[in-house]
Amino acid sequence: MIALPPGSASQLRCCHASGCRSAGGEALLQALQEAARDTGGTLTVKGVGCLRLCGRGPLVAWDGPGGTALFGDLRPAQAGDLVRLASPGDHEERRRDGQGSQAGSQPARGSDPIVPSTDQDTGSAAPGGAEAQPEAAMAALASQRLDLEQPFFALQRPLVLEHCGLIDPDSLDEALERGAYAQLQRCLRELSPEQVRAEIRLSGLRGRGGAGYPTGLKWDTVALQPEGPRYVVCNADEGDPGAFMNRSVLEGDPHRLLEGIAIAAYAVGAERGYIYVRAEYPLAIARMRRALAQARQRGLFGGAPGTASFQFDLEVRVGAGAYVCGEETALLASIQGRRGCPRPRPPFPAQSGLWGAPTLINNVETLATVPVILRMGSEAYAAIGTPTSPGTKVFALSGAVRHTGLVEVPLGTALRTIVETIGGGSLEQPGVPGGGALKAVQTGGPSGGCIPADHLDTPVDYESLRALGAMMGSGGMVVVDTGTPMPLLARHFMAFSVSESCGKCVPCRAGTVQLAALLDRFVEHRAEPADLQRLEQLCAMVRDTSLCGLGQAAPSPVLSTLRWFRAEYESGIAGP
Repeated sequence: MIALPPGSASQLRCCHASGCRSAGGEALLQALQEAARDTGGTLTVKGVGCLRLCGRGPLVAWDGPGGTALFGDLRPAQAGDLVRLASPGDHEERRRDGQGSQAGSQPARGSDPIVPSTDQDTGSAAPGGAEAQPEAAMAALASQRLDLEQPFFALQRPLVLEHCGLIDPDSLDEALERGAYAQLQRCLRELSPEQVRAEIRLSGLRGRGGAGYPTGLKWDTVALQPEGPRYVVCNADEGDPGAFMNRSVLEGDPHRLLEGIAIAAYAVGAERGYIYVRAEYPLAIARMRRALAQARQRGLFGGAPGTASFQFDLEVRVGAGAYVCGEETALLASIQGRRGCPRPRPPFPAQSGLWGAPTLINNVETLATVPVILRMGSEAYAAIGTPTSPGTKVFALSGAVRHTGLVEVPLGTALRTIVETIGGGSLEQPGVPGGGALKAVQTGGPSGGCIPADHLDTPVDYESLRALGAMMGSGGMVVVDTGTPMPLLARHFMAFSVSESCGKCVPCRAGTVQLAALLDRFVEHRAEPADLQRLEQLCAMVRDTSLCGLGQAAPSPVLSTLRWFRAEYESGIAGP
């Protein structure tokens, strides 16, 4: 979070990403802008990307001379109160009038550790002198103030998300003020494509789409193909249930992604690129298209920024929202106007992709990390995280956890730190319907697996999760409590795989249907003793014989829950 210099005007940053918009954030932003018109320019209001604590939205950050304060669970009807609280002119007037209140500086403590903060607790000043508000409305606002010193914020290390929530995603000027395109310009002027690829290779960056393939190796493979056309594709087809990391980058800092794509294109010699986004992300599509138009207008795309040797342009392609189109070859087929179905590999897209040309495919988070690496230097970036999994990772934390939202931490951070310290633990508390103790954490979506609660001290990196039968995936992390039967959870994910199978190969098309039917028998306590063996054998068959990653990983939630919670399956076997 930022603080304005002393004497600066205050500003309110209202989240108008999809999460907060669904809770009334857009109406709140409009109400704030309307209320701020009477402040004579001493208070500015702008919409920004995700402020991360999505479960408390709509969120508004107030930057005043004394620092930053964050408020959650706001309603449009509170816009006038919030503007009065943040208006510097009003504060001075109230001070002269001798009014006083403790509403802003000493909000009452609640049961939730993330709300509220007090100056006594944190040692930070309430921006703008909120002590001058005696009204009950101000006291209500004070109770909605979130503590920025609490672990949810304090233990994160935002690199990919560093500007989300700070800048107006529709403003190229704000992005430029924060350094957007500076690394692209540096690459074009100072570094050869080989040097750029070397930096990415030495950073140890691994693809954030799930498989964790070394990014530098993939870039080298594309660049070293025979001369001819080649392409760069950004995979923004984020379809995992519970995952919204990439969407937040698209909506909150689109120029960061565009810069990363352009640098990748320069490094591998591509002249054209595509951003493949699912149609369910209309806000992200609109902001990416707007950002792309702005960049073109400034000559950053479609021309030669800094050197006549770099000609690159890209296009936003909207997919129908099929989960299988997150698979590389299916995605490429969809871009070419064909049905989104995978094909056997090799050849890999890096060798033969769009229209038979070498094609680099990376997901949103991977490409958004590229400018950070070039700014920090590969050595500094590689020092974050673990030796085999360097850097940070963005997780979408949801489910039966107190604090839901986006969490960016160094890889290797213990799962317990993410779930219990940053996330505040499970929702177990008296009076919470369905609330129970933490039972497991599902990572990697329908392709991942469950990690039981007694393995919470596991470091979250690619190898450790795989050893437990789970996977990183794109970063979805769903907390499961003791009120959730694991066969029921496995059936939920299998139902997703059934509906999203493209149907091209029999093991996936028919095997997932049979797996879902078997799981029904366990959920409904009418399974036979032999069904347990049938379930395991069928999982192995679908995993080993399916054509693409969707089918191969579809049994993962079943296998991981069988491994750690077998007794729950056995209890689903009907008695004699």
